[in-house]
Amino acid sequence: MSVLTTKEIMDIIPHRHPFLLVDTIEELVPGVRAAGKKCVTYDEYYFRGHFPQEPVMPGVLIIEALAQVGAVCILSCEKFKGKTAYFGGINNCRFKKKVVPGDVLMLETELIKQKGPVAIARATATVDGKVAATAELTVAIG
Repeated sequence: MSVLTTKEIMDIIPHRHPFLLVDTIEELVPGVRAAGKKCVTYDEYYFRGHFPQEPVMPGVLIIEALAQVGAVCILSCEKFKGKTAYFGGINNCRFKKKVVPGDVLMLETELIKQKGPVAIARATATVDGKVAATAELTVAIG
């Protein structure tokens, strides 16, 4: 059972179709960690051009999906409700596995450092328990 539905996610972050890249939040400890899910379908807009003969989810969109889960995590804190989380940086990003139509992308973020309105999260995307991408993401609350 999901903790947050797509509609509830949209109540927290401003992203909308086609750029909302998280379907549900499966776990949430506000300001600490969050886990989300993205069911990747062949109908995703980016597969028309990336790549038509071998559809692969762009790595930057996997990282964006992780950032959206991180934004839900931090913006669920009472002091940040109603604000916007902006990307501040990406460090140590690695792609380990292709994400293709039919995959269920699990997105996990854990806040490892926070100073005022800036937080750093450790983020991991997996498919069937195998790591697809990892990164350290910096988020600034505006």
